[in-house]
Amino acid sequence: MTQSETEAQETLTNAQGVEAVIVSQDVEKWYDNGFHVLKGVSLNIYKGEVVVIMGPSGSGKSTFIRTFNALEPYQKGKIEIDGIEIAHDLKNIEAIRREVGMVFQQFNLFPHLTVLQNVTLAPIWVRRWKKSKAEEIAMRLLDRVGIREQAYKYPGQLSGGQQQRVAIARSLAMQPKVMLFDEPTSALDPEMVREVLDVMRNLAKDGMTMVCVTHEVGFAREVADRVVLMDEGMLVEENTPEAFFNNPKEERSQKFLSQIL
Repeated sequence: MTQSETEAQETLTNAQGVEAVIVSQDVEKWYDNGFHVLKGVSLNIYKGEVVVIMGPSGSGKSTFIRTFNALEPYQKGKIEIDGIEIAHDLKNIEAIRREVGMVFQQFNLFPHLTVLQNVTLAPIWVRRWKKSKAEEIAMRLLDRVGIREQAYKYPGQLSGGQQQRVAIARSLAMQPKVMLFDEPTSALDPEMVREVLDVMRNLAKDGMTMVCVTHEVGFAREVADRVVLMDEGMLVEENTPEAFFNNPKEERSQKFLSQIL
């Protein structure tokens, strides 16, 4: 093995020998209007790890995680998901989206379908599962997120917190290797935030690899393996939650924390 091959291999594991599920190197993105939204961002996410990305509005954090399942294209750099490079090849993109679940700020449920139908739709059409198998797994997932009794209701009959839990179950139904959360509690009333965060905590305990854009400091302190701060399209600081919140290294991190703590 050449030195360059050895170095490439080392980038795919952390100090404990855990493999990276997401590898992103020097990612650059410009919007059509010329705005430079991502400026050479590099971040590896390792199997079973929970990484929380924080930062002010407009820092590029949501755009960054949306590149992980090709919802946002990028112009330079490299992103690999479980060894598959995100490129313009539709087969690669389809393969990646089967392995990466995503939960958005808005729930994006189909209002004319029941909760059960929302959860089983993708496994039936994309995974080609039989309806009976899809429904069996969906009911287990609805039980897991605490809303099994809502299976035959429509989204409009549920609270915001319940709808977001349906959205999580729907993503889990595809049996992804990675879950992305883009500010999943920001559209919820305060009393509904806890129920969604509890589901996310349980996923973390079960070993799900998760990347979460959120300002929920309590969740980050308790659950995250690493906290990352982004600002102006760049990765400013990454550290353990304890070090990040108690002793941030960068002045920009200190200023950000002074505004949210």
